[in-house]
Amino acid sequence: MASYDLSRRLVSEALGTVMLVATVVGSGIMATSLTADVGVALLGNTLATGAILVVLITVLGPISGAHFNPAVSLIFTMSGSLPKRDLGFYVLAQFAGGVAGTISAHLMFNLPLLELSSKIRTGGAQWFSEAIATFGLVAVILAGIRFEQRAVPWLVGLYITAAYWFTASTSFANPAVAFARSLSDTFSGIRPVDLPGFWIAEISGAVAALVLFNWLLQPAETSSILPSEAKL
Repeated sequence: MASYDLSRRLVSEALGTVMLVATVVGSGIMATSLTADVGVALLGNTLATGAILVVLITVLGPISGAHFNPAVSLIFTMSGSLPKRDLGFYVLAQFAGGVAGTISAHLMFNLPLLELSSKIRTGGAQWFSEAIATFGLVAVILAGIRFEQRAVPWLVGLYITAAYWFTASTSFANPAVAFARSLSDTFSGIRPVDLPGFWIAEISGAVAALVLFNWLLQPAETSSILPSEAKL
């Protein structure tokens, strides 16, 4: 990331989050317009999301690290690979990009620019699912960077594809994407009132993964699991 200035990195983060959310929301709208089968619709939503993650991390990772996720940016800051002064800017870019992604999806399908979601996603099972989903995502990123950095785009895409199906929450694992999805009253939506529970679970899962993997992946003679300029 040192070879790109902050403005370029922020545009990369915003653009990536735009494309990610447009894919999540747009594929959900497309899927439900083509089938009444919820399982088939979820499959379509899943495949599109996993695929776009591989693409976006591959092409934008060398610029900004391809976080597209405040929880991931927080972990990179805590581990020392993202400067603390940049964290707030990254998070703002990700949230702004997420909102723009929802607007883009709605424009493509001739829907109101923004609609507050009415889809209920709350309760202990949902929150635990989000903690597990985000824990797994961060674990995959940290271990992938350590052992097979070039494979990280595929690892993340495949993990999210799987997590859509093994978690009760369908694996949001991203506070900015969750917020953007609260502005879409479609298949992928979440009620705004349900966001705090998801956010707490996501951040908790991410921090838990950092704590565990900082120990698990750490040779005794070194002090950090990530290089100072780690990229996805």
